[in-house]
This record gives sequence, C-alpha cells and structure tokens, in this order.
Amino acid sequence: MFNPDPSAKSVNTKLPKAIMMMIEKNNLVMAIKTLAADENISMDEAKSRIDTYETALKVKQQQKLNTIANKQGIPNQAISFDREQAEEEPDRLIKNRVKTTQTDQGFKSLQRGVDSQLNDLGYKKPLLPYWAKRLLIIIFIMIGLFWILWRVFG
Repeated sequence: MFNPDPSAKSVNTKLPKAIMMMIEKNNLVMAIKTLAADENISMDEAKSRIDTYETALKVKQQQKLNTIANKQGIPNQAISFDREQAEEEPDRLIKNRVKTTQTDQGFKSLQRGVDSQLNDLGYKKPLLPYWAKRLLIIIFIMIGLFWILWRVFG
C-alpha cells in the first residue's frame, strides 16, 4: 500500500478486521482511537492509515459501480462519489431535466419497469382491460333484466 507520510516508519499497513468494519460503518473517530491504542501509534499516524484505507475502499466501490453501470449502459459520469465532477457540468444536466413532480417520475418509472418485465415474459395486453369487461357484463345483465321486466309488466 501507499504510505502518504515518507517519514513514517515501515509499519504493518494491513488494518485489523474490527477497524475495517468501523471504517465501513463510517465510525472514523472510534476507528482512529482503537487503532492508535491497539498498535501503540500516534493518532496522526492512525488517521493517515485509515485515510489511505478509506480512499482505497472508495476507489474499489467506484470501480464496482462503474463496471455495473457499463453493463447496464449508464454513463460513468452519472454515478460518482466525487461531488466536484457533478458540479462541473450543471448546465448540461439542467437542460436535460424533465419538469415533473417526484411522485410522477416514480410512478412512470415503476410503470415502465412493469411494462418491460411483462414484455420480457411475453405477456400481451388484452384488448379490453379486466374492469371494462366486468362493466360490460353488468351493463348487459341490467339491459336484459330491464327488457324482461318491460315484457312482463309493460
């Protein structure tokens, strides 16, 4: 691993499992204190080791996200931990933004997802929806009853 402080002694850069779990849970203060106490090193040295591990962890996560995004056809700029990159092109993002409410977007994306799943399964939409068939049946029964009653009492 890369040691950012050249004056630091050559120490074990591998962190204990408990420290790694603290870092992943974003409990950095406790991780620094525990590492400094366990390995009898200064807080600054523990912080630099944890920072390098945290940076490496973020790079790994970004690489995993990029591979998943590439498989799904999503551009790499859309998924990033780096907020500076998102601030570089705000005009382009604003121009492409559709003016809909958040609930509208959620429902539309849900509807598109359901439709694509049904298409993948080979499901074809019926000509008349189920509720329309039921309504037509009720209307025909009412017309039939009206006609029968008209003939009997009319």
